[in-house]
Amino acid sequence: MSLQSVQAYFAARAPDITVIETEASSATVSLAAEAHGVEPDQIAKTICARVGDTVMLVVTAGTRRLDNRKFKDQFGAKPRMLGGDEVVALTSHPVGGVCPFGLPSPLPIYCDVSLKAFDEVVPAAGATNSAVRISPQRMAELTGATWVDVCQ
Repeated sequence: MSLQSVQAYFAARAPDITVIETEASSATVSLAAEAHGVEPDQIAKTICARVGDTVMLVVTAGTRRLDNRKFKDQFGAKPRMLGGDEVVALTSHPVGGVCPFGLPSPLPIYCDVSLKAFDEVVPAAGATNSAVRISPQRMAELTGATWVDVCQ
């Protein structure tokens, strides 16, 4: 169902963007980079985190890690990563396919400035073998994301 929700999302909001399905898994940054022929940082990794009672999605360049100090300065607390079952329940996307598109209900979305180094990034698209190619700016615009600097 998750892949279909992402396909419906793009059909309604950006019909020029095609969801790419691969034979190989793209569930990790290295697998996704290999499957799509890009460098690992071009994979737009989506992290599902909780700060207090707020669950948010943070999209970063593939090999980047959250910086606890920067994150706390931005959001007032350290992030708590959600478990796989909770991620699926809140996003409808399996771990390895989590993305800011086609969510069952709105979540705050943040894009890390690390993505701005690229003209095109490759975020997952709701399944462990699907993705889209999109500019970071367009991804932020389509999802209503706020730009932040929270990575090392």
